[in-house]
Amino acid sequence: MDRTERFYKIEALLRQRQAVSFAALQAELEVSRSTLIRDLAYLRTRMHAPIEWDRASGCYRMAEAGHQQGMPHQLPGMWFSSAEIHALLTMQHLLANLDAGGVLTPHVAPLMARLNTLLEGGADHDAEQLRRRVRIIGLAQRAVQPTHFQRVGTALVQRKRLALSYLARGSGQATEREVSPLRLVHYRGNWYLDAWCHLRNDLRNFALDAIREARLLDTTAKEVPDAKLNALFAPSYGLFSGGRILWARLLFTPERARWVAYEQWHPEQKGEWQGDGRYLLRIPYADHRELIMDILKHGAHCEVLGPASLRQAVAAEAGKMAKKYF
Repeated sequence: MDRTERFYKIEALLRQRQAVSFAALQAELEVSRSTLIRDLAYLRTRMHAPIEWDRASGCYRMAEAGHQQGMPHQLPGMWFSSAEIHALLTMQHLLANLDAGGVLTPHVAPLMARLNTLLEGGADHDAEQLRRRVRIIGLAQRAVQPTHFQRVGTALVQRKRLALSYLARGSGQATEREVSPLRLVHYRGNWYLDAWCHLRNDLRNFALDAIREARLLDTTAKEVPDAKLNALFAPSYGLFSGGRILWARLLFTPERARWVAYEQWHPEQKGEWQGDGRYLLRIPYADHRELIMDILKHGAHCEVLGPASLRQAVAAEAGKMAKKYF
C-alpha cells in the first residue's frame, strides 16, 4: 500500500468508526509506528485534514469543523495523468508570473497553496522536487505590461468597458478603441482578449501585449452569449477567425507523418494514412495567415493539396523565401 492509499484508508477509517485508536490504525494499515506518525502529521499539517487526538477516549477522530487554518480539506486524486501534471504545473507557472502586487493577488495566493498541496499529495516527492524535475518551456512568449493585465482582469470581473490604445501589428497602426471584455484566452504562450469592439461594432480579438494604454471605464460592458463567441472563434484553425470555413488538405511525407499523425492541430481535424506511409490531414480554417506559418515550418515535407487559394498563398510565400537565398 503506497502513501496516497494509506491517506485514503486513514480518512475512511476515521469517518466510518468516528474514533480509532493508534493501535487499530497501525493494525489496519500494517505499517510501523514511525510511518503512521509521519502519515498523521502530514495529513494534518500539509493536507489540512481535521484529525484530532481525543485524550479522554485515547482515539483519533475527525473534527466537526471540516477545515483548519481557513483551508478546505480534500484529499488528492490517487494519481495524476501526464495531462493533469502538465495542467497543474502550467497553472503554477502562469500564476507565478502574474504581478505579485496586482488585483489578482488575493486569489492567486490560495490557488498556489492549493496546487502545492495537490502536487505533493499526488507524488512521492514534494512539490519543489517535482517542479525541478519537470520543465515547461514557453516558445515565443511576449511580455504583457502587468498594469494592462490587471485592468483587463478587473474589467472582466466587474463587467466594465475598457478604453484601449491598441497597436495592430499587421498594419502597424495604432487606434483608440472602446471594448467590452468577454473572456481571456491563453494561446501558444500568449494572452488574448475576446471582446466586443464598439468602434467596429463587432467581435474582435486583441493581443494583450499589443495594448499600449488601458483605462477602466465606468460604463457597463455589453454582454455577448457564449454561443455567439464560440461560433466565431471556435470553428476554424488558430486565433484568426471569421468568414467562410474552408478545409485545408495537407499531405505529409512518411518521415514527418510519424509526428504529425499524433498531433492535434484542431479539435475537428480529420487524418488518414496513405498506402505509401504518407499522411493526409484535413483542417478547417477561415483565415490562412496562421495556418501558413505552421505549414511552412515543415518545409518540403508538407504539400498543400487544396483549396487552390491556400496552395497559391503557400507557393507565393515559398517563392519569396527562395528569392532571398538564390
